[in-house]
Amino acid sequence: MPATTRDGVELHYERAGAGETVVFVGEAGYGAWQWGWQYDRVAGPFEALVWDLRGTGRSDAPPGPYSVDSMAADLEAVLAAAEARRAHVVGVGLGGMIALRYAREFGRAATLSLFGTAADGDRVDETALRDLHATGDDPERLRGSLSGAFSTAFLDRSDTVEQVCAWRRAEDAGAETFRAQAAAALGFAAGPLYELDVPALVCHGIEDPVVPVSVGRALGRDLPHGSFEAVEGRHLCFAEHARAVNDRLLYFLGEHAEPSWSQG
Repeated sequence: MPATTRDGVELHYERAGAGETVVFVGEAGYGAWQWGWQYDRVAGPFEALVWDLRGTGRSDAPPGPYSVDSMAADLEAVLAAAEARRAHVVGVGLGGMIALRYAREFGRAATLSLFGTAADGDRVDETALRDLHATGDDPERLRGSLSGAFSTAFLDRSDTVEQVCAWRRAEDAGAETFRAQAAAALGFAAGPLYELDVPALVCHGIEDPVVPVSVGRALGRDLPHGSFEAVEGRHLCFAEHARAVNDRLLYFLGEHAEPSWSQG
């Protein structure tokens, strides 16, 4: 797993496939496992790149505070190390906020694909965000904290949920770094959205308890080149309904890939 360092913080990433880079940026506290339903599907038509936010997975976990600005700079360091000339940025929650800031501050962003994202932290339900996280090895606590991410029907798939819990134990942020990541999300303000002149696909779970679907709908409307898609499910609707979401995501990415990489 390659790594790069910014301001003394080692940042780990993984990539597969060939073509234009699609980089996945995760929700506060969650490890790279959250993109397991997209990573392999995207790799091939594109280069899929997933990275561990500071405080998560194999990346370093410096003490807070953290900021969206700093994590956007981390993303730039990762993409520079990966020699990605341009990148399609896919983010959820905090990761979507990082994507919005990245598109404002850096020149590599070709498109944005945003899930469960708010343009301002005051539109995030703080209690629901904090309820996504659980520390320790208690399987019931880990399973219970998934109720904001997945529907009851998904949580009834015991084998899948057990695998998710195993991934979480290995990859999720600890309590202190989760608090730092969550505080960064809650304190975020995107600024004028009309200045973000990149194509954007905004998808949102219709039962998302962390960011209401109305907030996602407004984000899709307010981005100059934004479009909105409602998805069945909760905060990780892209995982629960991966087949439909992946089809839509790949179509969107294909529309905006450079001709030499377009898959038609």
